[in-house]
Amino acid sequence: MIERKFQFSGKSINGYFDADFSIIDDLTDKENTIIITDENIFTRQSQIFSGRKTIVLKAGESFKNQKAVDGVINQLIELNADRQSFIIGVGGGVVTDIAGYVASVYMRGIKFAFVPTSILGMVDASIGGKNGVDVSVYKNLVGTIRHPEFLLYDFSFLDTLPDEEWINGFAEIIKHACIKDEKMFEILEEKNLEDFNYSKEKIGKLIEWNVDIKYNIVSNDELETGERRLLNFGHTIGHAIENTAMIPHGSAVSIGMVAACIISEKISDFPKSETERIKRLLLKYNLPVEFNFDKEKTWNILLHDKKKSGSQMNFVVLDKIGKASIKKIALPDLQNIFYSLA
Repeated sequence: MIERKFQFSGKSINGYFDADFSIIDDLTDKENTIIITDENIFTRQSQIFSGRKTIVLKAGESFKNQKAVDGVINQLIELNADRQSFIIGVGGGVVTDIAGYVASVYMRGIKFAFVPTSILGMVDASIGGKNGVDVSVYKNLVGTIRHPEFLLYDFSFLDTLPDEEWINGFAEIIKHACIKDEKMFEILEEKNLEDFNYSKEKIGKLIEWNVDIKYNIVSNDELETGERRLLNFGHTIGHAIENTAMIPHGSAVSIGMVAACIISEKISDFPKSETERIKRLLLKYNLPVEFNFDKEKTWNILLHDKKKSGSQMNFVVLDKIGKASIKKIALPDLQNIFYSLA
């Protein structure tokens, strides 16, 4: 096990890499601990929940909403949860989002921690303190920024992770490489999904590498007023597509990254040859690079994006692979470019 400490403003959290789930009994008081997970994890890993207070959610993004939150809160009341209670979210991004959000608002805030069980959860969703739910088709429109007490990475959860969730998570890994680390991008080009799937050591190192990238960005800009916005690369259009077309988050982000590359060509002199290079990498990891979507409906959702500022959109573009920047684009200009996308 590797123990790391991550320092944010006013809060230090511990990260336990290549750890065993059972150590949560050393980190928390079992009697006061309530686990939140989803039905898929609960079924696949039933033995670890035996004898523990557990709330089981329906699985999937379509259930990441206020109704699910209300249901969890009602169950917490039934379990007599109080301000000494401790919540642990065990699952992917949907579970950690709901668990962190519930813990942030229940009795005005109780302590919580995450055990991410998916690639996406490990490299992205569980890190940085953002916890929220969707409102209709609008992604993460309601939420909080509050950090967990610790992150526990038990890589054995990946043994039962479905192939489509490996693919889903690698969209965020490729995103990190595009915006911050050309060397990672080159390594991803050299290898393939199977190389990481069959090597606990390789995937463990890659996950920790990605955690460091996100931590370094977030620790310098927790409230997303500057550099943290870079993490939205591919997400502005991706989020608008995801909930309207009901496609996986990774697929939506992949399509969004390609769209962002094309926009980068137009406003940031990003070479078309590099767009093609990114498309090849996405395809190599079985991610889509094109999709037929309703542009008018998607554009109307974009207009409610949190990154919109008055008559402009803060849009993440690539200057080169490994280096991104934020450009303010007037909405009429962005609309013209958006409608011209193939």
